[in-house]
Amino acid sequence: MRILRILGRLLLGLAFVALVVFVGGYYYLKNTTQPQTSGRLVLEGLSAPVEILRDAKGMVHVKAANEHDLFFGQAVAHAQDRLWQMEFQRRIGAGRLAEVLGEGAVPTDKFLRTLGVYRAAEQAYENLPPDLRAIVDAYTDGINAYLATNPPLPLEFKLLGFEPEPWTPADVLVWQKMMSYDLSGNYERELLRYRLLARGLSKERIEALLPGYPEDAPTIVRRTPEELLRPPEAPAPGGEAPTPAPTGAAWADELLAVARTLPSGLEASNNWVVGPERSTTGKPLLANDPHLGLSAPSIWMLMELESPTYHATGATFPGLPTVVIGKNDRVAWGVTNHAADVQDLYLLDEVEGGYRYKGEVRPYRIRRETIAVKGGQPVELEVRESVYGPVISDVVNAPKGQALALAWVSLEPSDETMAAFYGIGKATNWEEFTAALLHLKAPSQNFVYADVEGNIGYLAPGKIPVRKTGHSGKYPVPGTGEWDWMGFVPAEALPRAYNPPEGYIVTANNRSTPPDWPYVFTYEWAKPYRAERIEELLTAQPKLGPEDFMRIQNDEVSLLARAFRPVLARLEPKSARAAEWKKKLLAWDANETAASLEASVFQAWYAELARLPEAEVGEPYWNEPLYLLRALQEGDPACDARGMSCMEFAAEALDRALARLDALGGVVPWGQLHPAVFDHGVMTHQPQLRRFFDRQVAHGGDRYTVNMGAYDFATFRMNHGPSYREIVALGHPEQSYWIHPMGQSGNVLSPHYADLLPLWARGAYLPMGGENPVARLVLEP
Repeated sequence: MRILRILGRLLLGLAFVALVVFVGGYYYLKNTTQPQTSGRLVLEGLSAPVEILRDAKGMVHVKAANEHDLFFGQAVAHAQDRLWQMEFQRRIGAGRLAEVLGEGAVPTDKFLRTLGVYRAAEQAYENLPPDLRAIVDAYTDGINAYLATNPPLPLEFKLLGFEPEPWTPADVLVWQKMMSYDLSGNYERELLRYRLLARGLSKERIEALLPGYPEDAPTIVRRTPEELLRPPEAPAPGGEAPTPAPTGAAWADELLAVARTLPSGLEASNNWVVGPERSTTGKPLLANDPHLGLSAPSIWMLMELESPTYHATGATFPGLPTVVIGKNDRVAWGVTNHAADVQDLYLLDEVEGGYRYKGEVRPYRIRRETIAVKGGQPVELEVRESVYGPVISDVVNAPKGQALALAWVSLEPSDETMAAFYGIGKATNWEEFTAALLHLKAPSQNFVYADVEGNIGYLAPGKIPVRKTGHSGKYPVPGTGEWDWMGFVPAEALPRAYNPPEGYIVTANNRSTPPDWPYVFTYEWAKPYRAERIEELLTAQPKLGPEDFMRIQNDEVSLLARAFRPVLARLEPKSARAAEWKKKLLAWDANETAASLEASVFQAWYAELARLPEAEVGEPYWNEPLYLLRALQEGDPACDARGMSCMEFAAEALDRALARLDALGGVVPWGQLHPAVFDHGVMTHQPQLRRFFDRQVAHGGDRYTVNMGAYDFATFRMNHGPSYREIVALGHPEQSYWIHPMGQSGNVLSPHYADLLPLWARGAYLPMGGENPVARLVLEP
């Protein structure tokens, strides 16, 4: 017994020592990774003191005597709270992840080096006018001045064993380019169609599997202006552009897989605005919730920036100056993706000495890149450049005769998109707002607008190619010069509206213009469900207030579930249990709350329905609801290939869905099955650290609900959603609100790392602009 007591005391002592070491280590790391947020900090490069104020939730207010110092101070605040995120972002854009992450990041680096995004950012900076270059310089200098103070570094730097290098202007602009990449993903759809051709599918079958936007679905602009009804400069006549099927699908599969490793922002976004006649405040109300990939930390940082000549409040991108979405003293704006097609793939006719273009042989321009690899040998890369752009098929060593070059407006050497976001932050009226937006190159976005005078408006700016008749932009086309872009949509023909008679404007990535608009912007519009639901809610009452907008932003009624109700009604269940759930689903109101059991069963059934053409398309799930609805209601070759009717397939799918749920623990509430997951990105690949950095929370909705909850069919985990919510009451700043998931800080040991997540998850909001400051840091020259 005495020995046991001694052992017990020894183990208790060891446990106490371990606890002391753990607690001590925790507080050591906490104290050595958190930035200074109060007092004074001397920084070289300022002309006058700058105040950085933070409230109890970490919301930031930067006050400066001039714009140079303002954007310098914004950079310091960004670096204090998001230095690792900014480091990771610039390494993505530069194709330099393998330097710190090792061999696993080489394929992504190869792809981005081939694209030449960083090179395009360098060229863009060189071509900026002096006033824009001054903004980028001020922001870059602010980051470097902060780094020169030898500040505490976030934990990721310690774990990966390196320190950040000084920043360059291209490091700033490259994230603008990467956001353009995220939101301009048409070339992936071209690759997908090209891959389906390689599998032997006809273009007619591919179009059936990827149906277009319904003719009777809502458009953002409801009528074509008289001045645009006249024919534009007509595209040159021609037949349909030929697209020879590729030799084998393996390399196309591989290239598409590499492209899909990069972030994608094409899932969804909502914004809308109502005029004073529809508002309880007597002034316009504006709402926006951009839906992007969920991440830890958040993609946004919320800020108020104030100087004598610039005062804007809203969502900012760490790594970039200015406010992206928000308001100033006179106007407010919201942004969703227009998804205009600004990318094309060209099949090059390769010959000895280069490729054939306009009847002559053109040599490739060769660019050589060296990718440093942590723990490994450098990788040498030879990039071939054509008149269209880089040959991206070289990333996966495509066979001879299969060279695909990417044309993309964001790779052009001149890009003043920065001027658009800077200008709208200073705009005081519709004319100034639209004039600023015409500087935007890519990605083309849907901007809704409101001002204190009671006006509302909409504009979708961007440099959008005009294609020859027969070139839809859906498939790769021959790169012989015959199918080159003919020019770009003129400013006067961009989608726009100003004080429409309806008294409101809604955008949800749906089609922007009516069918008689003289220019085609894309064929890849989002499904109309969210736009239809928002309009349904906006028109359900004569006037709306900020609380109504909150309710609409958090609405989880699924028009997808409603659309599949007729299929469900016709379904003949295969089991008693399926019959019971059919009855429950038909009685269900299609409200996919986190507590809903019916939502879990419906979405599991829909996921099984999405397996219908898997043998044909070579993918386990095919999330094309318009195709699936037509197939289930009218029949389809995919059902014939299975030797059954499509309704028999639907009945079997319900039993498979219930069996799958049983394997996952039974029919549980949708939020439990479908958590919103915030992955760190880097530490997610370190299993022992994943739970420390990642976060998740129960969430409702689906890909097509207003409160969007897109998920992975294989896991039901939600990976895209509302990355920011804002509601602006023009003329009533006290009734303006904002929220974003996770928190303001990217430092995992900060109290603001994930303190906003519970608020976001339950649909709560904070006052826009923040509350009384609790910390004041003065930057001094």
